[in-house]
Amino acid sequence: MSDQQHCKDYLTQISDFIDGDLHPQLCAQLEEHLQNCENCTIVVNTMKRTIELYRVSTEPQEIPQDVRARLFKCLYLDDFRK
Repeated sequence: MSDQQHCKDYLTQISDFIDGDLHPQLCAQLEEHLQNCENCTIVVNTMKRTIELYRVSTEPQEIPQDVRARLFKCLYLDDFRK
């Protein structure tokens, strides 16, 4: 299996990994993968930080319109912006 396929397989399990719901054997495999894969490490760290920021946010924050427009465009959500 290619490294890229391993990454795809692991990325489908990241949510369970972060939540602590991943089977211990799979968790160990993913942790080993993260030691050698910078891209997956960035994804995991970004997701953890996003969750952390969401949890500590006490007040709704307004996203600047230009940032919102770029985000929705990147996520192909332009139709929801209108």
